Amino acid sequence: MDQKTIAALSENLSPHVDLSNSRRETLSLLTLAMLSARTTNLSVLACERSASASTSSTYRRLQRFFQHADPGEDWAAPVVAALAELKGPVTLILDRTNWKAGRKEINLLVLAAATRRRRVALMWTVLDRPGNSGAPERIALMERYIARFGKQSVGLLLADREFIGTDWFNWLIRNDIPFAIRLRGTHRATTAEGRNGSLERLLAGPGGRRRATLTLDAMASHGAPGPELSVRAKRPRGREPVIVATNRLRLDALAAYRKRWAIECLFADAKRRGLNFEDTRLTCPRKLALLTAIVAIAIAWASATGQRVVGRLRLPRKVHGYPAKSVFRIGFERLRRMLRTDAIRSLDVWKTLLPPPNAKRVV
Repeated sequence: MDQKTIAALSENLSPHVDLSNSRRETLSLLTLAMLSARTTNLSVLACERSASASTSSTYRRLQRFFQHADPGEDWAAPVVAALAELKGPVTLILDRTNWKAGRKEINLLVLAAATRRRRVALMWTVLDRPGNSGAPERIALMERYIARFGKQSVGLLLADREFIGTDWFNWLIRNDIPFAIRLRGTHRATTAEGRNGSLERLLAGPGGRRRATLTLDAMASHGAPGPELSVRAKRPRGREPVIVATNRLRLDALAAYRKRWAIECLFADAKRRGLNFEDTRLTCPRKLALLTAIVAIAIAWASATGQRVVGRLRLPRKVHGYPAKSVFRIGFERLRRMLRTDAIRSLDVWKTLLPPPNAKRVV
């Protein structure tokens, strides 16, 4: 990666990243090298720098960056939001991804945003243990988002059945955060008509209704029933039922919940289909959070490039009806080719999408 391109990207980032010139240039080198080499392994990324610097000295420079750089918490969120052109209330998706680096379990709780064609990671928490997150961690992540973008920017929050619990649901309802979250069929509930039983029996069993307004027994407090939720269910042939609850009584929860799959596609973009995030050997939570931010920026950049290529055209589709390539993949391939042939031109999206310094961006 030539120094001219690194310096140009560093200049575009300078109003938005609170780092010294040297650290900011290293950040730019990492972002460009990840896209070019399709990996997050530092020893491989060190080889992407121009021949004027030795690989060993570049590798040590990258190590020092993760040891000492501190751009602040959630510093990448406004940059990612600008590259993704997030406007108005957005669909947020909460999920977790994990893998192992040697014997160490890497466990990330991620809050992503999805539009019709793009998906980007906005904020995340590196969990210090394997397994599910707790309500305090989810609440803290949402509070960070609200502090940065405002509660009015939340169009809808989607999450799988891993993200349930009385404290968590009560916080969402108390703060009037619209959500559509999948429930387990074993949850007990009481319908508006007074029927009581498991959700699977009430909504997905023989003779059960596919839509109901009900209260979850677990959310009852001091003898008073919990808040009313609108629940919809379906039972795909040969599979367990899908039961989705929302605090917006007129929302088609099942239709909204389908958009949750976007975060699974985002994880694939970060891993095997794109940047091979799992190649990293970093295990320190602070360093992992910083690396995740760079991966998020790289994905948002590739997606913005793909959107420029596609424009308003309909994506080509295969026989099964799904697009042959996602906007991310189209942009990723174009961006990697441009970095080898016309690297400076690949930075065009930064000049047009990033907000001016100190401008308050409304998502």
